[in-house]
Amino acid sequence: MARGRAAPRNHSMSTTERVALTRQSPELSDGDVVRRVIQGEVELFEVLMRRHNQRVYRVGRAVLADDALAEDLAQEAWVRVFEHLGQFEERSLFTTWLTKIVLHEAWARSRKARRLRSIDEEISEVPDGFMFSGPDPEARMLGNETREHLESAIESLPESYRVVLVLRDVEDLSTAETANVLGLTESTVKVRLHRARAMVRKNLASRVGPDVREAFPFLGARCDRLVRAVMARVGLPRPA
Repeated sequence: MARGRAAPRNHSMSTTERVALTRQSPELSDGDVVRRVIQGEVELFEVLMRRHNQRVYRVGRAVLADDALAEDLAQEAWVRVFEHLGQFEERSLFTTWLTKIVLHEAWARSRKARRLRSIDEEISEVPDGFMFSGPDPEARMLGNETREHLESAIESLPESYRVVLVLRDVEDLSTAETANVLGLTESTVKVRLHRARAMVRKNLASRVGPDVREAFPFLGARCDRLVRAVMARVGLPRPA
């Protein structure tokens, strides 16, 4: 963590109890949790991860268009966040700062991948089926036909449009927030969002509402696995 990694404090309350209490305190803002982590309650970093794992995964997935790569990116991004948490100055929302870090890492990986592929290979490459491979229990629970079509439609978009659509319609960021994290003007965000929606098949356009927020799930066991991996990498206590 920048500015020196704070040593965990000794408290009468156990780590598990403290993390559980913080999870159950919606009035405790991300900024409050960040300050407590910086001050030494480093095990509370798990709270930030569990609050925002799905956004981190979805944003990475929007750029990389690959499930496994997005999960690997999420782990690396959280390690970077932990190491630089002292640089968060609360001039913006923690989620805005977090999303910028994820996008920076995702774009870097995307550029590297493009350099390793020839133009011909990139043009001829046909993406694999978007839905997660294997019998994922979460995918079975949420995997109704509407969500499958939505994910496939979003997957087919060019990256510049796909990222805007995911941030605005899936993650429900405002136009201003999306423009901020992407370094675009609000008018550009509006144009790209309009074009992205137009590219989605007409028979799906009417469904882009509440159902879209069920797309690209990253919950349950997958969230737990990411939390455990990041906590181990940054040397924090193993979550309960």
